[in-house]
Amino acid sequence: VQLQASGGGLVQAGGSLRLSCAASGRIYSSYVMGWFRQAPGKEREFVAAMRWSNTNTIYADAVKGRFAVSKNSGENTAYLQLNSVKPEDTAVYYCAASIQFTREPNEYFIWGQGTLVTVSS
Repeated sequence: VQLQASGGGLVQAGGSLRLSCAASGRIYSSYVMGWFRQAPGKEREFVAAMRWSNTNTIYADAVKGRFAVSKNSGENTAYLQLNSVKPEDTAVYYCAASIQFTREPNEYFIWGQGTLVTVSS
């Protein structure tokens, strides 16, 4: 399975954006789809994750209540909805797959190429 992230772009502070993560093959029910981001000069950080089987989710404190993950099983696509964005949300956003319901990037073994989100103030 390969992952392709898309949907990034320029958005004003307070606005919304939806990122997509399309899988080239079937996403197994045992998978966990995660979202991470990396801002310039900073380490990659966890954003959110969702169990594919039951849509249980976990979020980083920095995005809780503003971002939401969802999926379309039929299209093997995961989504990250970004609402009320802030300049500090500016980063390259990555989707990834794991079999662990975890915030640890080292546990994710399939990574998409990233999509840039820029939030203007």
